[in-house]
Amino acid sequence: MVKLRLKRMGKKKQPIYRIVAADARSPRDGRFIEEVGFYDPNKEPMMIKLKETKVIKWIKNGAQPTDTVRSLFKRYGLVYKLNLIKRGFDEGKITEEMQKFEAGKAEKAKREKERKARRAQNKKAKKQETKEEKKEA
Repeated sequence: MVKLRLKRMGKKKQPIYRIVAADARSPRDGRFIEEVGFYDPNKEPMMIKLKETKVIKWIKNGAQPTDTVRSLFKRYGLVYKLNLIKRGFDEGKITEEMQKFEAGKAEKAKREKERKARRAQNKKAKKQETKEEKKEA
């Protein structure tokens, strides 16, 4: 069985991954059939590059993505695109829906950034408050 999975590369403690189509019996970093993408979790925000036509070809031919690769595909929007293709939408409609998806993804990233800033500010205020309580005691 062919799987779409991650092949670890990069320096020690700084992994980067190639997304490859490989036989399920071959080792993680061993033989593979074809490279279909790239994933770098060290960048902020993490970088995912996919060769969409190759990924779609492998999935249509029965390749099973691993759980991690499936979640990367969801983040990238490929699972949504495959669903639209399966439901029989034309190319124009798919492009329109993917633009909406990208806009939503950008908005979500903005909200996440604001949320992180609020949390950091609250944490800092709480730390300051505990320092003041210790001084009073």
